[in-house]
Amino acid sequence: MTTKSVRARRVEKALLGRSSAARAKALHWFFKTGPGQYGEGDRFLGLTMPQIRQLARECTDLTLTDIEALLESPWHESRSLAVVLLANRYPKSDAKMQRAIYDLYLRRTDRINNWDLVDISAPRVVGAHLLTRSRAPLHRLAKSQRLWERRIAIVSTATFIDHDQFDDTLRMAVTLISDPHDLIHKAVGWMLREVGKRDEAVLRAFLDRRAGQLPRTALRYAIERLPPKLRSHYMNATRATAKAAVGWKGRKS
Repeated sequence: MTTKSVRARRVEKALLGRSSAARAKALHWFFKTGPGQYGEGDRFLGLTMPQIRQLARECTDLTLTDIEALLESPWHESRSLAVVLLANRYPKSDAKMQRAIYDLYLRRTDRINNWDLVDISAPRVVGAHLLTRSRAPLHRLAKSQRLWERRIAIVSTATFIDHDQFDDTLRMAVTLISDPHDLIHKAVGWMLREVGKRDEAVLRAFLDRRAGQLPRTALRYAIERLPPKLRSHYMNATRATAKAAVGWKGRKS
């Protein structure tokens, strides 16, 4: 456990000073913090993302040790601030510091533990770092037992998509095709939709092979920008697959 420095304590005090009980209550509901839900036990101060980003601009003196201390906080906004700082710092750093930021991020995935924390940072840290490197770390994360590591894996590929590199997204979508969690279905569909925005033909070729296997939530997200007739075509593919599966289960051996 990292001991909080004076700087880290100062930042957390600033977060507490901007807290809102009413907004915190709404965030507890929005991020599903009840028993058995994906955000169980998470605690909120009630800050908005603009407030957190503004504070990040005021915290340029924090070291990586300070940032790790913020990651260890029970407050969601403290961890949010930490990942924003890492994401902001990565592109401005030299190669040695970039490696240190990437290493810290993957070492502390246990504290990057909600979908918003992943989504605002994974492409800008993990995706950016692996853009010109082996993607093997992401494919390992895609097979993790941890929900948030699997989400980091697929969402990080947004950076590759921005550079017209689609193979890892498509491979990971297949890896995660049977994932049990709705938050992974949404992330897979989201990344497939991004592929389609860059190259519709690539998306359609993938869907021609896999639409019937994709979870319906993933498919709905993926086809969101396609013409209505194509959307209907691919949604019908999932219905046909589901009917075939039911028929197979009902057959006597």
